[in-house]
Amino acid sequence: MSALEEMEGKPVQAGVRALPLEALVPQAQPRKRFEALEALAESIREKGVLQPLLVRPLGEGKYAIVAGERRYRAALMAGLSEVPVRVLDLSEKEARLLALVENLQREDLNPYEETLGVLDLLSEDLGKTREEVVGLLERMRKEKRGVAAQNVLGSLEAKRVEELFRLLGRLSWESFVQARLPLLSLPADLREALEAGALPYTAALELKKVKDEGLRRALLEEAKAGLSLRELKARVREALKREKPPKPWPREVGERLLRLDLEALPPERRARVEEKLRELQDLLD
Repeated sequence: MSALEEMEGKPVQAGVRALPLEALVPQAQPRKRFEALEALAESIREKGVLQPLLVRPLGEGKYAIVAGERRYRAALMAGLSEVPVRVLDLSEKEARLLALVENLQREDLNPYEETLGVLDLLSEDLGKTREEVVGLLERMRKEKRGVAAQNVLGSLEAKRVEELFRLLGRLSWESFVQARLPLLSLPADLREALEAGALPYTAALELKKVKDEGLRRALLEEAKAGLSLRELKARVREALKREKPPKPWPREVGERLLRLDLEALPPERRARVEEKLRELQDLLD
């Protein structure tokens, strides 16, 4: 909550009180998996709910659960009639931000979930889609590396990104772009292994280099069985040698590019060609 207070610039702390379970209404949560509920329910039967749920009033005696749905579900399983809560005066946006921040504090959060959580937090705060946030981060990194002059780093959005990463106290935004954004393009088999906690993210990024599904599947099983990262890298190098080489760039396309006369093109077509050439240059950089 202290992170949210810094983000929103106003106090949101509140005292603890008890509310009946039937007064609480679960909301859409960033968290998709609720693990070990039975174990938590048994602990609650013995000791009660030790950490209050965070809720916001909906009216007519109902309260939306902002954070703590796992405790709510376990309390239901344990047969409790009421739980301790903090009632917070939050807007819907502030409630979503708090739920996202609280989700990022989970001990069982894997790197892929953390990546999506950070992007969703930035998306909510900046009012952008997840894809737009990714684009902003990539432009910031290009400018930081000196490969693009976009004047993004001095913008209010970029400063807000830097501030949010500081408040989260995890990776810097640069490390996040370099080490975590590549996880978004993982093949399904690697993403599932990563989400299940069966594979470190460093191993997932290494296996991502192998395009042959059969080879990658075999290496994935070895990695899940405990293959070290060093050994895995050696296996991946061997696998890449066995993969079919990419088709060569058609010679006639290269020759046409060399003969290309932008001045001779109609304005609209020239603008489109220049845009594609800039995209190609960015990829090569």
